[in-house]
Amino acid sequence: MRAWATCVVACGLLAAGGCGDDATRGETLRILVTNDDGVEAEGIDALVEALASDPANEVVVCAPEGNRSGSGDMTGPSERCGNLSVFSTTTRSGYPSTAIDGCPADAVNYALDSLYRDGAGPDVVIAGINEGQNISAVISSLSGTVGAAKTAARRGVPALASSQGLTGTDVHPDYPAGVQAVLSWLAPRRSALAAGTASTTADSVNIPTCTAGSIRGTIVGLPLAASAEGALDPQNCESTLEDPSDDVQAFVNGFTTVTAVPLD
Repeated sequence: MRAWATCVVACGLLAAGGCGDDATRGETLRILVTNDDGVEAEGIDALVEALASDPANEVVVCAPEGNRSGSGDMTGPSERCGNLSVFSTTTRSGYPSTAIDGCPADAVNYALDSLYRDGAGPDVVIAGINEGQNISAVISSLSGTVGAAKTAARRGVPALASSQGLTGTDVHPDYPAGVQAVLSWLAPRRSALAAGTASTTADSVNIPTCTAGSIRGTIVGLPLAASAEGALDPQNCESTLEDPSDDVQAFVNGFTTVTAVPLD
């Protein structure tokens, strides 16, 4: 997949002078968005469009200029991550953007260090929506989307990695379901994130793409499966399995999963 990167500030209206004064800061949630697929990916575009449509959100998007899937939390400059050069481009929907020739973790580091002119960083980092599930300890450790979330949390910013399930070459990922899952994760945490009182952890949400039936619900707190066996299976949203034991079993049986990602 050809991909670019984005570094976008959306505050209702873009202005050279920034995004409002101190009187409005308390009503605004600062969100940094990244991924490992890049700006031309449909998933990040769907997420940014949804987040930026809320005038209470200030959205900054910064992602690799090319596809860096499978890069984990690697950083450059390196052959894998690039030379960390930066340039201007646009997102799929036309957001003005800045691209970085680096890995997702580089994008997070660059954004935290360079894109917040007033010295106040984001309240939360959201990575994704990734094309393909990032379930199990094995796949999570390899995912650039998850690696970006881990990098943010290590630097003291709460983070979410979001991934949309693939269920066959002829089935389009259900990004609207992914967007809704991200918004559902964000809503109850919004006040704590804006106040700076949320835990600086990294969560990973994985959303099934259902070819029949519908998503069965959301399960929070299951452990990451130790093995990746079955993780890439189609999602069966008509399953009647109850009480799955780990994230892989829950996900392939039609549940959205929210799991905590270890930062080490």
